[in-house]
Amino acid sequence: MRWALFLLLCTGCASVDEPAPAAPEGRPIPFPTVSDAPNRLIAMGDVHGDFDAMMQALRIADLVDDDGSWVGGDAWVVQTGDQLDRGDTERRILDTLPRLADEAWAAGGAFIALNGNHEAMNVELDLRYVTEEGFADFSNVAPPEAEQDEELLGYPEEERGRVAAFRPGGPYAMQLSERNIAVIVGDSAFVHGGINPSHAERGLERINDEVQEWMRGEDDWPWIINGDGPLWIRDYSDETGTEECADLEESLAILGVSRLVVGHTRYGEINSACDEQVWRVDVGMASYYGGYPQVLEIRDGEVDVID
Repeated sequence: MRWALFLLLCTGCASVDEPAPAAPEGRPIPFPTVSDAPNRLIAMGDVHGDFDAMMQALRIADLVDDDGSWVGGDAWVVQTGDQLDRGDTERRILDTLPRLADEAWAAGGAFIALNGNHEAMNVELDLRYVTEEGFADFSNVAPPEAEQDEELLGYPEEERGRVAAFRPGGPYAMQLSERNIAVIVGDSAFVHGGINPSHAERGLERINDEVQEWMRGEDDWPWIINGDGPLWIRDYSDETGTEECADLEESLAILGVSRLVVGHTRYGEINSACDEQVWRVDVGMASYYGGYPQVLEIRDGEVDVID
């Protein structure tokens, strides 16, 4: 059952006496940090503002039809973050993901979009990778009282809608706050950058809670999203050697899973390291990078690449 593993959270996790809040359709928001394995599980990496690339990745896995509607039945998807920045169709991506999540849930499946470092950067108002269209697309988000808003007035006029949308407590920051940083599905853990032993010992539920509270504007910036946090590290993606693989093995043991799936670091194709204990799924599919979509399929403990 969906909640069976939800109670088996790692050391340091917050209380889970109650299930996650549910949407009217029954979809839990945020999604549980830990879930049973589905019949079919698909992982996909960074899409960076390229709606078409995201949809093509879903189509090659037979999850959506030509109209972009869910046809994946009871399959589950985990997208490992970085929907934002570098591309021009970010808002369309963000507005589509909740619909797909609802449609997947209604069909017995799930669509879990994680936050990556670029989602966190936008909530931090680090907007250096936003395109002109990325600013224009959110221009109508600025509140009516914007002319008296000292924070907004500190930005150029063309950036104020974006700032209003993504600053903690803003409407799109609130949407991002409904997501997790990391999840466990079956015997696989998913995160944007990586999970080292200190992160695993802190507890994924606790990490998720801290970031969600900050994005809602309820607490201060959480140190866990700094450069040594799970959104940023490349320990298992870049120059991964014996020491990093040992750390990964320790992290997996703490979490009680067999593998870690990460994005964040681009490769020409999906690949693995550390005896397939980590899978790297960022293939640079966005037009900014010129790659092509691939997704990872996990079924009955077997891992395959679909392209």
